[in-house]
Amino acid sequence: MKPSLLWVAAFGAVLILLPQVIGSAYYVNLCSQILIAAILASSLNILVGFGGLTSLGHAAYAGTAAYFTVYLSAHAGFGYLAGAVMAVAGTTAMALLFGLLALRASGLGFLMITLALGQILWGIAYRWVSLTGGDNGLGGFTRPQPFGIDLADPAAFYYFALVVFGLALFAIHRFMHSPFGQSLQGTRDQPRRMSALGYNVRSIQLLSFVYAGFWGAVAGLLYAYYHQFVSPHVLHLTTSAETLLMVIAGGAGTLFGPVVGAALVVILKNVASAYIARWMMLLGAVFVAIVLFMPDGLVPGVSRLFRRFRNTRRTAMKNTEPDAAALPPTLGKRSA
Repeated sequence: MKPSLLWVAAFGAVLILLPQVIGSAYYVNLCSQILIAAILASSLNILVGFGGLTSLGHAAYAGTAAYFTVYLSAHAGFGYLAGAVMAVAGTTAMALLFGLLALRASGLGFLMITLALGQILWGIAYRWVSLTGGDNGLGGFTRPQPFGIDLADPAAFYYFALVVFGLALFAIHRFMHSPFGQSLQGTRDQPRRMSALGYNVRSIQLLSFVYAGFWGAVAGLLYAYYHQFVSPHVLHLTTSAETLLMVIAGGAGTLFGPVVGAALVVILKNVASAYIARWMMLLGAVFVAIVLFMPDGLVPGVSRLFRRFRNTRRTAMKNTEPDAAALPPTLGKRSA
């Protein structure tokens, strides 16, 4: 196998064995939260890392899917499967509408439009009390039992989230390495040249926007299953900002960067906050350190340091090897 495949296999083995190694239900649940956040961050990475489209409203898709799921399954009488399909489909359709609006601008204008659209949804969820429950949110939802598996068990839900996470990562990887994904990266780097070559830049960006919204909806579905409750907090600007922070901190434009960033933010948010009252300051300090010392993110930065260490070690070993030409004549004859 190639080294990259070895790393992926090792990473998968660690994730599979994690519940047995950890044992504690609290930390197993924490790992489930990391997987959900990693799916959401990976979906945003399609826009930020590969498309060059910085969005501050990506929480809209996770929040909308979560609201749809809880309302349809717990209050409208639909089953879990029907509610999940309708939630993901409806959120993806909303992503198409939002993409048509947001992609009329670029750069800062695109960022501000996505921010405004996300805040509109947050305002609707906060004010439409009869439908969304307002600040109290929507509850009365229980986890499904697919194929008789009780997802109320922390380990069972973790493995369920792990399967969805694996499918999401594989699908995003295939998407970004497909000809269409390469054309998306071309629109990021040279939009005018891509237009001159006959590519429809806006259509490529729109389809990528919808695809990112689809996986954001899947993350929202898992969010509803995990919390069994949804409130306007999931639609708030802070959620979108945290997701963007995950992408940038881990490494935008890489496959595992958003996963590492999600782990960092969720751990600091849930573990460090138990010991540090102003944990947001710690998160800010960590982010500043990453920007200063690893501006490309943790994954590219660590990879660069590893390559530098390996090259330095090879150079040192090469310099310590004896030179046959510099040996005494007798030693040279013996060695010959």
